[in-house]
Amino acid sequence: MSPSSIPTIEVFADIWCPFAHVGLRAVAAQRNERNREGIAMIVRAWPLELVNSAPMDPSKTEEHIGHLRDQVVPDMFIGFDRSTFPSTTLPALALVARAYRHGAAIGEQMSLAVRDALFEEGLDVSDPEVLARLAARVGTEIPDAADAEMVIADWHEGQRRGVIGSPHFFCGDVQAFCPSLDITRDPEHGMQILLDRSGICDFLDRCLSAQQP
Repeated sequence: MSPSSIPTIEVFADIWCPFAHVGLRAVAAQRNERNREGIAMIVRAWPLELVNSAPMDPSKTEEHIGHLRDQVVPDMFIGFDRSTFPSTTLPALALVARAYRHGAAIGEQMSLAVRDALFEEGLDVSDPEVLARLAARVGTEIPDAADAEMVIADWHEGQRRGVIGSPHFFCGDVQAFCPSLDITRDPEHGMQILLDRSGICDFLDRCLSAQQP
């Protein structure tokens, strides 16, 4: 496969979405298991506080994390701390946009690092000092106004492309909403979640055969 024909995975996602934290890790792991590390994963902003005209509810997020840990990923969300739940993710999304200016690999590293900071380290990713430490750790700068504008541009681009939630994956003409998780809501038992390995594999198979625009 020539460099010009290597597909790119685009993901519209928010940082405080626990399903995106699991989904990004699952897709990246499956990509790497296939020795396809050259496939870039561009994680774009889908700012739920703008989509829903309200910040994420920490109680609902904690509930979803409980379902994920109990049913799918007991080794994730180890350090989650509701008391440090961010008031906004817009500055952190801008930091990710800034990191992508340094290339896809640095951008992906920051996309995962900022989610780890929130869900695994219990840090408030709306705190400028936390973001400064993340920038230094990954090797990028503090975001500026252009990066904040990119967050809004991503949101509008996601609207144009029909994004339905976080995370929504695209690869050329192929798209899938949250392909790594099979989520159902049962009136009696509540939310039921399964890790959908076949969904991940199907998305990557179609991605590898997709024609990029």
